[in-house]
Amino acid sequence: MASTAGVPVTFDNIAKSFGPVRVLEELSLKVAPGEFLVLLGASGSGKTTALRILAGLETATSGRILIGDREVTEVLPKYRDVSMVFQSYALYPHKTVAENIGFPLKVRKVPKDQQEAAIRDAAAQVQIDQLLDRYPRQLSGGQRQRVALARAMVRRPSVFLMDEPLSNLDAKLRGHMRAELKHMQSTLGTTTIYVTHDQIEAMTLAHRVAILEKGVLQQLDTPARIYNDPANLFVAQFIGSPPMNVVHGSLENASFITRSGRVEVPVSGRIDKAILGARPEDCGVVPAGQGHLGAEIYTVELIGDHTLVTVKAGEDLLTVKAPKDFSGTTGENIGITFSKDQLFVFDAASGARVR
Repeated sequence: MASTAGVPVTFDNIAKSFGPVRVLEELSLKVAPGEFLVLLGASGSGKTTALRILAGLETATSGRILIGDREVTEVLPKYRDVSMVFQSYALYPHKTVAENIGFPLKVRKVPKDQQEAAIRDAAAQVQIDQLLDRYPRQLSGGQRQRVALARAMVRRPSVFLMDEPLSNLDAKLRGHMRAELKHMQSTLGTTTIYVTHDQIEAMTLAHRVAILEKGVLQQLDTPARIYNDPANLFVAQFIGSPPMNVVHGSLENASFITRSGRVEVPVSGRIDKAILGARPEDCGVVPAGQGHLGAEIYTVELIGDHTLVTVKAGEDLLTVKAPKDFSGTTGENIGITFSKDQLFVFDAASGARVR
């Protein structure tokens, strides 16, 4: 299948309310031509509403949507030149795989010979060209998902919209389909906007990630920058598995002070209620009496290539990525060290990052 040139997409101050409930707050973002943008957030964050407004399935309370340089805010869905892939696949059970894939072309009255060539082409792209005569009930979840993708691709839209398309698949197949999707999108070059609550999908698929919480855009950046330079406490804790450790205490000049010890940090100021953030891989376990904080071992879990050690420091539970041969027992007193240049400080009241 030939590569289609991607087009830019613009959300210009898009707001949405359902009655008194505000679901999106003045969302503004630009998606570059051919970009794979992931809208990431928990349930109720507004990400699916944003996608549905772009598709024309919901109307915005205010703001504008542009696809390319054309405003489509009031344009009917069928005239927006977008294809949507749903979580539920939405296949026609009484139609064969070929008929399902070709349905958008049939609606557009594309000549029969062109339809057949395009169906074969799209099916080959997602490796289901052997299944064209089967019905959806005869397919596995992964095969149905490929049919839904082929149907979205067959008419070569300007923009692909995907709403949690992998969430019904088992973990192994999800990983496989992630790789397929990424390869397909880079081959086609079609602008793609993808909604998920799964941060692994966001980190592995996206050129850039837009993190939403309660209808507000929290950060828009590359996966690496969002992980290494989070804008606020919400983003810091939302991205990462296990999530970022947080220690409660106070900031005095360039020292973070807790009941368990004192840590020199790369920022300075005075905040009575502050939070220290450190990723599990940037923490270490040392003998009791050494390190930055005193703690005791809560649990030890061998994961395979590393051991996750959960420790209790005051009221806070922290997770440390330790070597796979780590040995320690529950209740044992130990010390925790931090990599100073990988520490973050947040204002506990607002969640704002102290820079």
